[in-house]
Amino acid sequence: MAETPSPRSGWWERLLLALGGEPRTRSDLLELLEEAHAKRLFDTDALTMIRGALRVAEREVRDVMIPRAQMVVVREDDGLGEVLATVSRSGHSRYPVVRERRDDVLGLLLAKDLLEHYLHRARRFRVRDYLRPVLFVPEGKALNHLLRELRTTRNHLAMVVDEHGAVSGLITLEDILEEIVGEIDDEHDLEEEAMIVERSPSRFTVNGLTTLEAFNRRFGTDLHQEGVSTLGGYVAHRLGRIPVRGEELDIAGARARVLRADGRRVHLLDVRWTRPPGGPSAETSAVGSGA
Repeated sequence: MAETPSPRSGWWERLLLALGGEPRTRSDLLELLEEAHAKRLFDTDALTMIRGALRVAEREVRDVMIPRAQMVVVREDDGLGEVLATVSRSGHSRYPVVRERRDDVLGLLLAKDLLEHYLHRARRFRVRDYLRPVLFVPEGKALNHLLRELRTTRNHLAMVVDEHGAVSGLITLEDILEEIVGEIDDEHDLEEEAMIVERSPSRFTVNGLTTLEAFNRRFGTDLHQEGVSTLGGYVAHRLGRIPVRGEELDIAGARARVLRADGRRVHLLDVRWTRPPGGPSAETSAVGSGA
């Protein structure tokens, strides 16, 4: 008795029939998908995800990981107040717990486990009491293999180690998924066309790609830096590096807090004015990542 073709194989055969030919290389496949999209066989979102899935199959952990210097960590001897301050500033759900050095990782602390401390009315808080096991993976591990491992082990975060076994960074499940579906929005995100959104008369959410010219025009400031054209670039220049989420900087009388950044650039900032904008620029820096 002949096998009944699966819906998936039937879809693929119809696609090949419509476009005339089976792909022999990755370039052929991408061209085939572009043609299918042009013929409206699937929409742009589907094409983006297929491209992302192909990209994940070719990339390694080192290409996506958050470098060790940019990790937000909790130290084993931190008190409850210090831990809560780190969680509040960064907004993450999981934190590597380290000793003195960032490459000496003891385990993970989940922000939700802090609720247990309050629920049990424990008088003494020790980070060690809430440690969870951590997964270690090599820098050269393929992203698609790591995605499968994270799903199988039900982990959302892994520590990345180099060939000598030293911690070189971390990677999250969200980092991998964003390679497939694009950046995952959160409550701070702006509409596609918006660059500056007013939350209140003194608070604004600002896209990191907002030009210094547009920022100065909107707020009557005079920010400028040779070779820098965007607010995100200006913040990175002032700090001397790409900041991590939760870091803050005083600029032109406002307190700018990084809401989102990766290893390449600043994506989103929360800007709160401590006085009406338009006065002389306040250029004193104050950085606070808590990690």
